[in-house]
Amino acid sequence: MNKLNYGVNMNLTSKRKYFEKVYTPFGYVLAKANIPPNFITFISIVLGMISSYAYFKGKVITGATFLFWSGIFDLCDGFVARKNNKCTKFGAVVDWLADKWVDAWILGAIAFTYTNPYIAIWAISASMLHTFIKPVAYAEIGYEKRNKGKIIDPLENTGFFGRPETLMSVLLFSILERIIPGSIKLGIYFIAIATTLSLGHRIYYLYKNYASYEE
Repeated sequence: MNKLNYGVNMNLTSKRKYFEKVYTPFGYVLAKANIPPNFITFISIVLGMISSYAYFKGKVITGATFLFWSGIFDLCDGFVARKNNKCTKFGAVVDWLADKWVDAWILGAIAFTYTNPYIAIWAISASMLHTFIKPVAYAEIGYEKRNKGKIIDPLENTGFFGRPETLMSVLLFSILERIIPGSIKLGIYFIAIATTLSLGHRIYYLYKNYASYEE
């Protein structure tokens, strides 16, 4: 397997440990209650879907509230799995799918409601590809190891605007929408552009490190 070159830590994912204190107490409660990690993932999907419906109806604060809790449950499923020694490869796959399902519905609901279908397609496509490039890299390049079920890979820290930044931007611009009408529209443009640039950064990183001909 190739020796992987690790990128520069420049996104919120790489600072995960600094944010753990926000959700860890709730995660301990779920772990103590012995709630199955996959059920926690399912709750995050349901909350995400309610959030998208609220955004579609123009209820930005309601949407932001449900999105916040969807994110908390999404963070806690992995925490509970590790804490209770219930990490499975199936759970890891479901978690990936759940994340992108919620992302697509949230971005689509906001873009369709406040902008137009083309911006929705742009934002969703950029978001999907920004994540999809990782399993492609795993398949074509490989990865060195797992840490309690979590794949340790170079693209984790490469790209400055991923899912955490997207969700935090949605929450921020949702709050601003109540103060400055039109902020949520500006936010979806910002997310689409930033995600596209971050995707470009990941592609450039792979090109720079893995574009040489194989012997």
